[in-house]
Amino acid sequence: MQPTVILASVASDITDVANETVEKFGLDWPHFIAQCISFGIVAFALYKLAYQPILNVLEERRQRIAESLANADKIKQELAQAETRAREILTEAGNQATRAIEEAKDAAGKVREQEIQKALAAAEQIMAKAQETAAQDHARMLAELKREVGRLVVQTTATVTGKILTPEDQKRLAEETARQLGEK
Repeated sequence: MQPTVILASVASDITDVANETVEKFGLDWPHFIAQCISFGIVAFALYKLAYQPILNVLEERRQRIAESLANADKIKQELAQAETRAREILTEAGNQATRAIEEAKDAAGKVREQEIQKALAAAEQIMAKAQETAAQDHARMLAELKREVGRLVVQTTATVTGKILTPEDQKRLAEETARQLGEK
């Protein structure tokens, strides 16, 4: 069979089915057209009053989301830069701290050396004063010893000779004893 004959046969079958459907359901053309116009008016009103505002809201939301994503990317970049700067600052702070520690160690070494020198100087002064004091004490004790020995010699001589010595004799014996002790 030819294709045109088949199409004609299918078209006539579709027309027959449509006519049967119209007869069964009772298509009333004036009501159908009125319903189509009513549907068109309602569809137009819904489009203008509901669908268009919803589309506008959705478009605004899409733009805000796009802006938010752009801001998020920008914030990520700024955060990465801030982290880099923070690392650099921490590295610099570490370097400065190391330098400060080294400087403090050097300063502490200098101060320690100065304090050691001061302590040595103070110790030398103390030693000198102690030696001076010891020499003075030695001289004083030696002088006391000479006087005591002279007194004992005078007393012993007076006891041995049995006579009372005059002050001149006592002085002469004390001087001779001191001279003899000084030579030794």
